[in-house]
Amino acid sequence: MTDRSSGHGARPSGPGWQPPVPPWSVWVTGQADEATQLREAGCVASTDADTEHIPPAIAAHAIGAYTHSGELVLDPDCGTGTVLVAALHAGRHTLGLTTHSRSWTTARANITAAKRDGAWRDGSVLDADPRLLASVRAAGLIGRVGLVITALRELAPGHLVSPSDRVVDFTALAQIARCCEPLLRTGGRLVVVVRPRRLPDGSLVDTTSGIIRAGWSAGLVPVERCVALTAALRGDRVVTRASFTERRAAARAGAAGTPIGLVAHREVLVFQLAHDVELAAGYAAVGSARRQAADVNDGLRASNGATFRGGRRAA
Repeated sequence: MTDRSSGHGARPSGPGWQPPVPPWSVWVTGQADEATQLREAGCVASTDADTEHIPPAIAAHAIGAYTHSGELVLDPDCGTGTVLVAALHAGRHTLGLTTHSRSWTTARANITAAKRDGAWRDGSVLDADPRLLASVRAAGLIGRVGLVITALRELAPGHLVSPSDRVVDFTALAQIARCCEPLLRTGGRLVVVVRPRRLPDGSLVDTTSGIIRAGWSAGLVPVERCVALTAALRGDRVVTRASFTERRAAARAGAAGTPIGLVAHREVLVFQLAHDVELAAGYAAVGSARRQAADVNDGLRASNGATFRGGRRAA
């Protein structure tokens, strides 16, 4: 059991209400191209068959920023296992789930390769649906996961959804978030990585709103919105690594009078437990009150040498 209550249902959600949008940050994670990243991570050749995989540099950045050595990193929809490999090389324990048999085989091969290369932490991948995490079989994970990190994936063929959600699967993401929320330790994070997508008219899909609402529905609060670069920084220049297909599509759009930019990043949304955010806000309020009381006390002392009793005990 944990020392916190679930945030499910605790967030306001009336008509017209919008969840808060967190502050921005930028991750410099594109200095090497993805093929080089996969090779340097020791991933097996078929890893890039998963087109939604999280680039190793992005996974490594998130793991280094939000966890400590020996903690548990979970990817509930791990694909071919790039997050699992990054976690093992960073000295973290890791667990992944996938329902695709080929991805499971590749992820298992990647874990084996990482251990062969010297990673000594425990790593496992299960051929299972993320809903397993909400069952009694996952009870031992409650309150133990330091980081949940996963990719927002495209809809399965034939999946019926509303027109606004026809590109990516926000429903599955919301379900994953609800399953993972009880597993996070106090101070833990849930990180969602998404590859930018375009509609047939060339406009970018608004994935941010859907991701925030999916996390919010599970009692998780967005605390960071990040641009994880897949392009390299060379002095004051950004060197994109768009594919030939992407470049050709951009050229066509420009010729048709609708210029579009080449994608040079992944978008990352970071969530924390509602309980943690409320505690942090409370501590911040206490600190602010103490500083104000100290300022009053210092002002009185400077004006007449008198000390306001209790001035430093406010709050």
